[in-house]
Amino acid sequence: MRALRILLIVVVILGGLFVVADRVAVYFAEDEAASKLKTTENLASTPDVSINGFPFLTQVASGKLDDVEVGIKDYEADTGEGGKGGPATIRIDDLKAHMKGVSFSGDYSSATASSATGTATIAYDELLKAAKSQPTQIISGVTAQVVGLSDGGNGKIRVDVKFRTPLGTRTYPVLSTVAVHGDDVQVHADNLPKLVVDLADSRVRAITDFKQTIDRLPGDVKLDSVQAAEDGVQITVKGSNVKLAG
Repeated sequence: MRALRILLIVVVILGGLFVVADRVAVYFAEDEAASKLKTTENLASTPDVSINGFPFLTQVASGKLDDVEVGIKDYEADTGEGGKGGPATIRIDDLKAHMKGVSFSGDYSSATASSATGTATIAYDELLKAAKSQPTQIISGVTAQVVGLSDGGNGKIRVDVKFRTPLGTRTYPVLSTVAVHGDDVQVHADNLPKLVVDLADSRVRAITDFKQTIDRLPGDVKLDSVQAAEDGVQITVKGSNVKLAG
């Protein structure tokens, strides 16, 4: 009986040491992965990397991690507008990616996730850069411009459009639908004020309706959906065979 008790104590001690070693290894791996991701994606700050699942060491031995989460506070996405009069990049806040089945090479120089999903926020002041915020003539003597974006409730964006006429200036709030089309976040006015429709519907829509391309996201994940929220538009992304490094 004493020998059995000693054996059990040894097993418990060894198990505890394995858990400690496993947790130390995963913390080290998370730091290394975060540092490499910062370099490969040219990030301004070090991202948060969490490697989930236990034990970690057996996952390493198999060459595949079950579940990895990445958080990037500020990410500058390409808009494809460089040299065309629009912003070359747009800031995306709080990008959080959840990756499954992350395989990596023997020397850890490259890694690929079998699937990835994520969420992020584009602040309204950032999205406003894509709108026509400068006065634009719609008919003789009448100009219009987008002066603000905000949450319109029920997943809609409120687009504030200022009209300047010989009789004065007035701002109309226009509820708009936001949707994803390919790499673009598109904003489309649901209804325009009757006065606007009577003046020039199509010309005004050239101002109220706009789009913003979001390209070259980390690992080349793609836009999936978008919805207006309190602090900005919330986007979801997804991808398969997502290359994380290398």
